[in-house]
Amino acid sequence: MGHVHIIRDFASPQEGFTRTVRIYTPDGYDQAPHHRFPVLYMHDGQNVFAHPESAVFDTWCANLTLERMVGEGRAEPWIIVAVDSGPGRLEEYSPWNESRANVQARGGAYARFVVETLKPYVDGAYRTRQGSEWTAIMGSSLGGLMSLYIGWKYPEVFGRIGALSPSVMWSEYKLFEHWKAHSRRWSRIYLDAGTHEWINPGGVPLPYGEATRDFYVHLKQLGYADHELALVLEPEGLHHESAWQRRLPLAMNWLLG
Repeated sequence: MGHVHIIRDFASPQEGFTRTVRIYTPDGYDQAPHHRFPVLYMHDGQNVFAHPESAVFDTWCANLTLERMVGEGRAEPWIIVAVDSGPGRLEEYSPWNESRANVQARGGAYARFVVETLKPYVDGAYRTRQGSEWTAIMGSSLGGLMSLYIGWKYPEVFGRIGALSPSVMWSEYKLFEHWKAHSRRWSRIYLDAGTHEWINPGGVPLPYGEATRDFYVHLKQLGYADHELALVLEPEGLHHESAWQRRLPLAMNWLLG
């Protein structure tokens, strides 16, 4: 079994407050002192691991999923770095303002924290494998949007992007406007949603199934090939941790395998 190390009060100078960061090292990390490991970064860290100090309700159980894949020979071991959401999740996972929900974006500062502060710390403290091909980022809902945003903005850092039920319709579909071309770098992008997944928080309609499919088509039109891009639509998928936990093996298998 791997180990989850929790760092509390991890400073985010870009945002002006501290965060909780949870770092999973796989089984064998300590027994292979010369081996370097690829790294997956995940948002909403309190929901990521099967662990006594994770959220009380459904979590993704990402550590158990990865260990099962490694045991079956479908993936190599990865380090997983999970960042808890902070005091204003809507703001910190919004790359652009969302006027319909009165949300002022702070996503740019969060992205800089991940790239400028967190990743250098992880690379210095752990035996990580360098290069965008070996660095992934994943999240769900607005965390899925932030994964796509960070992967788009920093393609030289993150080559693998996992976006489960991503809020690509947020901020009047601005991600479509900004992602105008293929990165021309090594890419692997996984998208999924429930086919009819749809919520309406505070009067802001969020059609996840339709919008995720449209974003997949958008990326295909920009030249992303089948080996770079995957779309999964689950007929009964809802906007909930239990659905993301259920689809996580598909996501990890395609993204990390």
